[in-house]
Amino acid sequence: MLRLRSGEAHTAKDALLRRHPIVTFQPRAVCLSCAPFGMGTNTVQFGPEHFLNRELSWLSFNQRVLDEALDPQTPLLERVKFFCITSSNLDEFFEVRVAGIKQQIESDVVERSVDGLTATETFRAIRGRVHEMVSAQFRCWREQLVPALAAGGIRFLEFAELGPADRVWVESYFQKEVWPVLTPLGLDPAHPFPQLLNKTLNLIVQLEVKRNGELQRRLAVVQVPRALPRLVKLPRDDSRQDYVLLAHLIGHYLADLFPGTKLIGHWQFRVTRNSELYIDEEDSANLIKAVEEELHNRRKGEAVRLEVSADCPAEIRAELLAKLNLTEDDLYVIDGPINPVRLLAIVEGDHSPELRDPPFLARVAPALRDQPDLFAAIRERDLLLHHPFDNFSSVVEFLAQAAEDPDVLAIKMTLYRTGGDPRIVGALMNAVRNGKQVTAVVELKARFDEANNIAWARRLEEAGVHVVYGLVGYKIHAKMTLVVRRDAEGIRRYVHLATGNYNATTARFYTDLGLLTCRTDFGEDASALFNLLTGICQFQGTRKLLVAPFELHGRMLRLIHRETANAKRGLPARIIAKMNSLVDREIIEALYRASQAGVQVDLIVRGICCLRPGLKDISDHITVRSVVDRFLEHSRIFYFENACQPEVFVGSADWMPRNFFRRVEVVFPIEDGNLRDRVKRELLDIVLADTVKARVLQPDGTYRLAKPRRGAAPVRSQMEFIRLASNGLAPKAQAGKGKQRAAPVKLRRRPAADQAH
Repeated sequence: MLRLRSGEAHTAKDALLRRHPIVTFQPRAVCLSCAPFGMGTNTVQFGPEHFLNRELSWLSFNQRVLDEALDPQTPLLERVKFFCITSSNLDEFFEVRVAGIKQQIESDVVERSVDGLTATETFRAIRGRVHEMVSAQFRCWREQLVPALAAGGIRFLEFAELGPADRVWVESYFQKEVWPVLTPLGLDPAHPFPQLLNKTLNLIVQLEVKRNGELQRRLAVVQVPRALPRLVKLPRDDSRQDYVLLAHLIGHYLADLFPGTKLIGHWQFRVTRNSELYIDEEDSANLIKAVEEELHNRRKGEAVRLEVSADCPAEIRAELLAKLNLTEDDLYVIDGPINPVRLLAIVEGDHSPELRDPPFLARVAPALRDQPDLFAAIRERDLLLHHPFDNFSSVVEFLAQAAEDPDVLAIKMTLYRTGGDPRIVGALMNAVRNGKQVTAVVELKARFDEANNIAWARRLEEAGVHVVYGLVGYKIHAKMTLVVRRDAEGIRRYVHLATGNYNATTARFYTDLGLLTCRTDFGEDASALFNLLTGICQFQGTRKLLVAPFELHGRMLRLIHRETANAKRGLPARIIAKMNSLVDREIIEALYRASQAGVQVDLIVRGICCLRPGLKDISDHITVRSVVDRFLEHSRIFYFENACQPEVFVGSADWMPRNFFRRVEVVFPIEDGNLRDRVKRELLDIVLADTVKARVLQPDGTYRLAKPRRGAAPVRSQMEFIRLASNGLAPKAQAGKGKQRAAPVKLRRRPAADQAH
């Protein structure tokens, strides 16, 4: 078991809170004799009024996603995409966050969240906010997207709108493709309410049956098969694209499923279930088997939400709620297609280019275009890749070359969400075939990717890769690859560190950073960390890398306190931090104290932010903005002015308790001066200048579109990154100047059994 340093271990009381971390502790008194460097004796005790609710902040983020669907300036199919993503996000929110809150309510947990709300109060606030969001979302669908799609030649037809030829085709399709898959499930004492799987679309059917000379009303359930396309495309000879929703098609022919009865009506509904995994890793002899068992249970977790079509009668809604052990508080009425996530098939189809964002083809980074030997390029200088604007193929090529290079001795890699990319997994398998020692640290508990990771872990093991599942009690979220190579001068370590996963698919849609380096300190740190993940040893500290759960939290606090102290001394002080979420209370309080000392703090937080900016005498010098655009903002960057000697850190961790204390994370410094300048000038400054897609957080928790200064041209940061990538950056901006001094590791004779790279 991993041993944490003093003060970092969680207490037994934290067990429930770690599982459902909405609950946080009340403010702790500060011992002035132990106060961090730079804190004075006038320390303010921050109360609930100084924080935003975690769950409501996330809902604000999802509203910003929905705003992209509402924006008429966004290309039509991109609007549909954001409309679908809004629903997908809400699904996961209910599966995990709302499920946890409901369990807290049922367990009579009385602790308040950081903003002072109980679990019950939070649940009520969530319910109100989600109802507003869902109403706006489907009003957008009915009044904006559907008419616009029809004008663009994409129509959703009701059965009554079909012509004779279409009806013949549809009936044939139903008989051949749909009918054999359907299974009607009657509800009576002999047929209890079925265990409906999570997020499946179903029809509740009301029938009239004659029994013993009397007419009786009965209910039945028909599941809309997941294996079939949700959208049934009608044959057309022209460019029109007409669709019939599968649920509507089944509904039209329902009477055929219940011969001898009278069909009264049918209505769509969907159940969302608790999908959190509960695994006691300490008592699990076989972690992979334990995860598999929990995955099976996930599909049948407790119901947490019921969605029904708007035309569903009140008595049917009540019957469904009773069968699912839910209340009216868990009911959401949908005036539109239930489970619109499946409508993404429209976005992926063949459509007019003007309905999409302009095409963008990521290019190989300039520093690598004329250097086919990646190892030679890395020896020349550190390489910083900015995805998706720099093609992810460079990372794949790094692995492919390592697999084929006869001088490479070992490859070690962390895998969190691979997406099953055959090039990445194939490179590791190929390396084994070529006689290299290959180790993969696979995270089995990557949420909603568990089954995929298990499958690929088994394939890797079968191929001869040494697969390890990390540390008991911690998720391995670090993004790191180590290649050990025998160069002419001796053994040298090549390292790739990143903010994003080794997933070529998401690398096309997520903004992330990756560093390729052979700096000696980085290589030694990476080796030590892999040995920690795969062996039995204790954390001994690092030279350059900041590693959670051991030291990352404390190091970030010290960096913030240093800026605070510099500001008090009249020295230049500034903090710029870009991340997905900001939740950790100690970090927020440290930022408040920095602001009180006069430090300018500019935060770029895509999603959850529990910090309130712009509070008088608390956060006057703090700004928070969020960018939601074509690509998902995913990189984490931390800039500290350090009295005109800037330090820049990049890594996998957000400023959240789970990242600091419940995951293995790696944050690394950018030591090359040119790259450091590039991160500040070409990444952070451009995002801070965004006035098209950036929204600025207000003290009350709302967001407003950023406004350009008078006379200034609007800036859309992601389009600016595309422009820079398309035009090609100067090598100076892409990579450090001159050869780096990364000394090779000299070989020492040791017993063969003790050699580990």
